[in-house]
Amino acid sequence: MGDYFQTIVDLDAGEAEATELAERAVAWLVSEGIVLADREICVLGQPLGHPPGPHWSRAVADDEPDGAPSDGLAVHTGRTVFYSGQDEPEAVTCPRCRATTDLSDEEDGAWHRFSEAITDWQDGPADADVTCPACARDVPLGEWIWVDDRLALGHLGLEFWNWPELSDDFRARLAAVLDGHRTAYLWGKL
Repeated sequence: MGDYFQTIVDLDAGEAEATELAERAVAWLVSEGIVLADREICVLGQPLGHPPGPHWSRAVADDEPDGAPSDGLAVHTGRTVFYSGQDEPEAVTCPRCRATTDLSDEEDGAWHRFSEAITDWQDGPADADVTCPACARDVPLGEWIWVDDRLALGHLGLEFWNWPELSDDFRARLAAVLDGHRTAYLWGKL
């Protein structure tokens, strides 16, 4: 059957502010009753997470979901490549010229250039640039727009394990708590 996750990544949070924003987001989620403050073993890949709260349904799209979340919330801070686990990204759009680059064309080698930049970015501390094949400008990796929401780079991610689908309204309210930052929404299955 597998385990499902949904991750909301703050694309604008810097390394210096990620912890403070994470604390603010968790405090808001707790005040809304969406998760509990006390952490326990309830997420995959992390020692502790925040279990669902009594009002977890305030976060989900379905007014009457089939079942309650079976796991909790993992909070990730620090330089992280968030990946949906569902195939490799297919395309990426340059934020400067809006040209879309096909990453599946092996002869072009675009995926290789992005893959190397992802490794450089993850190893940090500096940003990694990728030259746009259309406009020839160097663009920081974190500014590229991943067309299929399979990958996001950030210093803050909120990962909900085995929850019903999160609503657009909830994701917008959470982005407002994060100072109105741009966010990415990834989902995947293990």
